[in-house]
Amino acid sequence: MTKFKFLSDEWLTAVIELQAEYRDQLPKPVISMRMNQVVSGAPVEGGIAHLHIDTTAGYGKIGKGHLETVDVTITTEYEVALALLVQNDQAAAMQAFMSGKIKVQGDMTKIMVPPPPPNEALKALEAKIRELTE
Repeated sequence: MTKFKFLSDEWLTAVIELQAEYRDQLPKPVISMRMNQVVSGAPVEGGIAHLHIDTTAGYGKIGKGHLETVDVTITTEYEVALALLVQNDQAAAMQAFMSGKIKVQGDMTKIMVPPPPPNEALKALEAKIRELTE
């Protein structure tokens, strides 16, 4: 499998394609939410990545750019985003939040809800995302 730098345009495109492939097999989101993310230090022009996560259609979807209307916006550094989105390291996320490395604007309760328990499809999707990430 080809590897791409985390948050590069190529990485986002590959992840979006994987999401579409697995969408109907994944656990349903616990909460309906539209979230924008701003990640500094990213391997994109200008060094700042803008992406979003939307669960309002009954499944989770990551996408490029920002949504116009959101419940919450998270701003963080590249390493923290990598720990959250690829490594699924909840301990690192909590430590980053407590040390001020994660800034939250909007309805914080939307991001505090635990995710649904992973099924085999989610575990496979997460493994593929880790495999394609440099």
